[in-house]
Amino acid sequence: MTESTETPAAAAPEKTPTENGTTETPPEETPEKATEEKEKETPPPKEMRAVVLTGFGGLKTVKILKKPEPTLAEGEVLIRVKACGLNFQDLIVRQGAIDSPPKTPFILGFECAGEIEQVGEGVTNFKVGDQVVALPEYRAWAELAAVPAQYVYALPEGMSALDAVAITTNYVVAYLLLFEMANLTPGKSLLVHSAGGGVGQAVAQLSKTVENVTVFGVCSKSKHEALKANNNNIDHLLERGSDYTSEVRKVTPDGVDIVLDCLCGEECNRGYSLLKPMGRYILYGSSNIVTGETKSFFSAARAWWQVDKVSPIKLFDENKSLAGLNLRHLLFQHGRADTVRRAVERVFALWRDGKVKPIVDSTWALEDVGEAMQKMHDRKNIGKLVLDPSLEPKPKPATPAKGKAGKEKKPAKESSEEKKDKETKDEEKKMENGDKNGEEVTNGSDEESKEKEKEKESS
Repeated sequence: MTESTETPAAAAPEKTPTENGTTETPPEETPEKATEEKEKETPPPKEMRAVVLTGFGGLKTVKILKKPEPTLAEGEVLIRVKACGLNFQDLIVRQGAIDSPPKTPFILGFECAGEIEQVGEGVTNFKVGDQVVALPEYRAWAELAAVPAQYVYALPEGMSALDAVAITTNYVVAYLLLFEMANLTPGKSLLVHSAGGGVGQAVAQLSKTVENVTVFGVCSKSKHEALKANNNNIDHLLERGSDYTSEVRKVTPDGVDIVLDCLCGEECNRGYSLLKPMGRYILYGSSNIVTGETKSFFSAARAWWQVDKVSPIKLFDENKSLAGLNLRHLLFQHGRADTVRRAVERVFALWRDGKVKPIVDSTWALEDVGEAMQKMHDRKNIGKLVLDPSLEPKPKPATPAKGKAGKEKKPAKESSEEKKDKETKDEEKKMENGDKNGEEVTNGSDEESKEKEKEKESS
């Protein structure tokens, strides 16, 4: 007996009885139908509002767009953002003047605070519901941010999200400048540029936690009144753009022990010349390269060439030091997250003890980020500028109607069908007008010829 090699026939689809007693075969499920059903079952991805840089340049490149909510990777936490910090570095990024920027479009922002909504695999030091502040490399200015846990810091009890973004970056930079790099001790003197800004105010406050420290602050003349009224901890306010070095020497002929410069350019030379023996000059920014709304290679080149090149031999002969601090590089390129975390914890402890209090200049809706950036660009802020995703944007002024006579508003865009209909009607009108004109012309010519014939006959 031989085995059959035939494959068994496919089972016939079961017939389902109908109300009439007859049976009917259910329709076969096609791949197309299965795909359609899956698409119906899969909900569309959730979206969030975010501040997106669409291209490097002016304020028009910064837009509020809907982006997919971030998904968590291993070692990350998802933060529901309640406040974002605006820093001068964000202006430099917008212009594309920062080193190794990501490709556009991307979400802006290096600082945000809020509540943890999800915890990724491998994260043990945070849980859902924790109030935190984070320093990610980009992607902070959104309603949700996924951030590696090593760049996230728990808030002390009683600290709001707004205070957190007003204090973290600015005071951590100031703390590292004063205590990790400049070795600030009692009796020393220091000069800080942009004294009315967030870092400048943080430097002034932290300096006063040390006995008998003299602070010289350089800023725009328009800020002096407000700073004096705000108990700013600055002993001597100096006008930006003036010959402030001679003003400093009137108070202390030998100069100062520490110069903290966020401008670069010719201020480097002036700052170095003010240093006492054993003094230290520290560069922590280069805002002088941001002179216009867009990137200027001329400004960057000028800032570079204005700086005198100091040799180590000169430093040796004069007993002076040069140093630099770049918080972004410290975190993301040099891998010193632990150093930054210790500074954050120390700053939070000073806040808890009431020794420092952040100054907030103003709070803005995400949609008004361009206006906030412009205020910082014009150096009009005193303290920190903060973005709040929960705020309603400012009402935009209505577009005025054109006042010139004879100018009409542009018609609304027509659909392709309407456009075709209009073109057809126009052609028909042209043909009708052409026929009428032709009739009028022939009629006129006939009358003229008749009159000429009469004139000939009479002659």
